[in-house]
Order: sequence, then structure tokens, then C-alpha cells
Amino acid sequence: MHCDAMGEEIRLLSEPFKIFEFDFWKRPASHGETQVHIKATDDGTVHAVISWWVLQLDDGGEIFYSTAPKWINSPLSQNGLPSSYPCTRDWCDHWKQCVWFSKGKGLPVYKDGDVCMDATHTDTSISYEFKAQSQRSEVDHLEFSTQGIHIDLSPERIAIYGDSHWRLAILKALNSALQKKESPLCVIADDSIFLTIAIAHLSKTSRIISLFPGLREKGSQYLQAIADENGYSMDLIEVINTRKQQWTMDDTHQKKVDLLIGEPFYFGAEGMLPWHNLQFWSKRTMLDSILSEDVCIMPCKGILKACAMSLPDLWRSRRSLENIEGFDHTMVNSTLGACGGLSSSKESPCLPFFIWQCGEIEKLSDTYTIMEFDLLKPLSSCHGKAEVKLRETGVCHGFALWIDWVMDSSGSIVMSTGPDERYWKQGVKLLAEPLVNVCSTVIDASFDPSTGELSVS
Repeated sequence: MHCDAMGEEIRLLSEPFKIFEFDFWKRPASHGETQVHIKATDDGTVHAVISWWVLQLDDGGEIFYSTAPKWINSPLSQNGLPSSYPCTRDWCDHWKQCVWFSKGKGLPVYKDGDVCMDATHTDTSISYEFKAQSQRSEVDHLEFSTQGIHIDLSPERIAIYGDSHWRLAILKALNSALQKKESPLCVIADDSIFLTIAIAHLSKTSRIISLFPGLREKGSQYLQAIADENGYSMDLIEVINTRKQQWTMDDTHQKKVDLLIGEPFYFGAEGMLPWHNLQFWSKRTMLDSILSEDVCIMPCKGILKACAMSLPDLWRSRRSLENIEGFDHTMVNSTLGACGGLSSSKESPCLPFFIWQCGEIEKLSDTYTIMEFDLLKPLSSCHGKAEVKLRETGVCHGFALWIDWVMDSSGSIVMSTGPDERYWKQGVKLLAEPLVNVCSTVIDASFDPSTGELSVS
């Protein structure tokens, strides 16, 4: 991730130190291990280790390029790194840092204390482990085991489940939906293990069918492994892995669906554009013939929102290529997703980004509703437009687009995925040329249900 944006939220507990060194003159080993002793520079708790590359660009070892966050000072030579080198100060989309989170609640350290860390690398990954945590995790493993079933969730997804405000809002919506139902058949139409467990806890008489289109059998195995510790019975939960286009009553044991819910969250699709979660609408359409007349659908509506943004760093990083060092690079613009500097005849794509990590950013307008997706009805095409009024100051480089999910029929519980929320990526529509001294512009969007794609101009 881009750690530049967290400079004011991070407290450093050590000086930078070297972990591995790779000599590209020869083939690197496919496996390596090392143990590093780190001197703590302050009291605190180690929640994460941030690592990056320092690249030596010449034979003589005089030219170095660092991909460190901009708030990292040049390290001292006794830490195994060059005594000085330039840290790049320009935001670059392709230079991210690696953030490894320590286990549990972190590792307590004390100023001038010695911290021992084991590091391991393969051909494609690097992992760390603190000695004290390694010993403690063996004890923890004896107390609770998932029988070897492990599901890798993104840090953002883990953070969502750890957010008490998000959990309380979802549980409030679930409680409201369940109060109106007696022994309901609930279908979880996404990959949410959280919703499956929550329903099992809140309604002991519910029958639950989880689709788990991404997790599939692994989701079922995980639910089974944690059933006893979480106080629910797998007798009430069924995971159905099917690619059917239409369901029948045979699939639900001759019972109609009373509650259809999703976060929505689809495993493996978190890096995609926000409207890819409209898969939920597709699942709802697939189940249309077996929904009860008073079915409760959650979320019941999706609202496409947009605002104008100043994104100078992101726009520069996505500017189209022309002649570089005498070579014509225009052929790769479409492959690389170039946006800025395109000819007027070419439409730039919408790309997914965590806007809060995109260097210098500023909102230049209020938030506007472009279109609404009525999830209570079957999948259909949608079209919408809005005139966006820009502020007098600032250069507009593009627009942020996202979906707000309305979780209840009263519209009181809305889960926003906009730029102010760090857990979700937004769609970014960069302009071919920035807008300067422009009062307003029009955003026009169309949703194609056959492809699930949203076109924006």
C-alpha cells in the first residue's frame, strides 16, 4: 500500500534496517532466512513492519534509489544501508510499500530494548515473525484451531470486520429484518462469513443458505471448523455451490426465500471497480422465482455517487506516453490504462483506486447522485446524469465514483464506500486534460446488465 498518507498516524519505533540483499548479477536463491536484531528507539507496541526497496543503480555503489515513504529519513550506514541516498519525493503509483501486520494486539517494546525478528523469503514473498510472538502463538494454537482452514482476507476487509460502527449498523439492519420473520429461510448471496454467523446467532430458528461464489468449499469448511467456538449448529446452515442461472424450489427444499442479504462482498473482487459488487443484483435476479411475496432484500438499493477531484499525482502517473528517449511508446497506452493527455477521440477508462492513498488529493465539489439501482426489482439497464458544479479554486483532474448501499427500507442505514472511507476502492475517471476555471460539467453514466459494466463520460 502507499504509506505516505499515514505519516501523521504512524509512530516509528526503530531506525530503518536491512533485512535481505539480492545481487541481480547472479540468480537469487529461491529461499532464504535471516534473523535481525533491532534496537527499539521508543516505548510502544509494534503493530506492523513496513518494508521497501533500496535499489543500487550502478556498479560503484554511488547511485541509489529508495522507494521508502517520504517521511522516512536517510538511514545511517551502521544499519547495513548506504550512508545517504535520495528518497524519491514524487508520488509514484508503482512504488508501494509492503506492510506486514504483527499477530494479535502487537508486540510491546521498550526504548533501547532488543527486538528479535525472523525473516523468510521465497521466489515471490517475504514474511516476518517476532520471536516472542512465535512462542506465544504455539500456546494459542492449542486453545483454538480451525483445522488448517485459512482464508486470506485483505487488510481492508479485516479492518471492516473490526470496525464497531460498521458491525453495529449491519447488526441493526439484520435485527430489523428478522423481527418481521418467523423461522425464515435466509440466503446469503455473497461471500460474507460474517453475515452467515450473524444470522445463525440472531435467529436460532432460521434456515441459512450461503452461496459463497468465491470462497466455495473453503467457506463451508471454515464455518464447520469454527461452529462450536461461535455457538451455532451447522445443521441450520447449508452452502450451495452452483452456477445455475435460475433457481427452483427444489434448490431450497420447497421453501421460498424470506430474507436475501449481502454486504455485498465478493472474495477476490475487492480490487475491482465498485459496481462489480452489483453481482448481488444478478444473484437476486437469479433467485427471483423463489422469493416470497414479502421477501426482505438487504441491501435494497445502490446509489451511484460522484464528486469532482483534484488528483495531480495520480493524473501525472496515468498520463499517456509518447516519445521517451527517442522511442515511440504510444502503443502501450491502452495496455497500461493511460488516461491523461489522450486525444479527444479516445475515452479514458475508469480505474479502481484507494483515493486516500493517491498522493495529493482534494475534493472540488459536493457529492452528486448519478443514478440509483433498485435491488428490489430484477436486474435492468440504468442511465443517469448530473451536472456537477465545481468550486472556483482548484484544478479538476477527474471524478471519483462509488456506490452507497441502502441497507433497510426506511433508508436510515446507509453504508458509504466513498473517498472518505478507507476500506473501499473508488472508481476514478481521469480527464484527458485538467479543467481550470470551469464552473460546471456534466457526468453521464449507463449500466449494461448483460456485462455488468458501467460506462461514464
